[in-house]
Amino acid sequence: MRKYLTEYLAALEAKLASGEGIDYAELEQSHLIMIQFMQHERLIHLLVTMLFALVFFLVMGIFLFGEFIGLVPLLALILGLLIPYVAHYYFLENSTQKMYKLYDEIHTRRQKKD
Repeated sequence: MRKYLTEYLAALEAKLASGEGIDYAELEQSHLIMIQFMQHERLIHLLVTMLFALVFFLVMGIFLFGEFIGLVPLLALILGLLIPYVAHYYFLENSTQKMYKLYDEIHTRRQKKD
């Protein structure tokens, strides 16, 4: 997903930079659809990240209060998965906000053209 979104944003920025032969109404609509896809992706990753964080803290609480030493590998595994999920969600959040700014630019250009 990271590569797909990065390539999409780079292509869109290059297209806007050239400014040649662009149908802004069509670009605006297709970009809105892409924003919706990324919002859905971001929501799913937020839910998964929150679930992993909740499980991590539940297992951490059981470990601390129950003193079950056997939970340490499970904690390490969950934390090992949680950190990349947080990093990926951070990327999705920032990229989606960048898409909002690009949408504003496309919308402004379309209004100037019309």
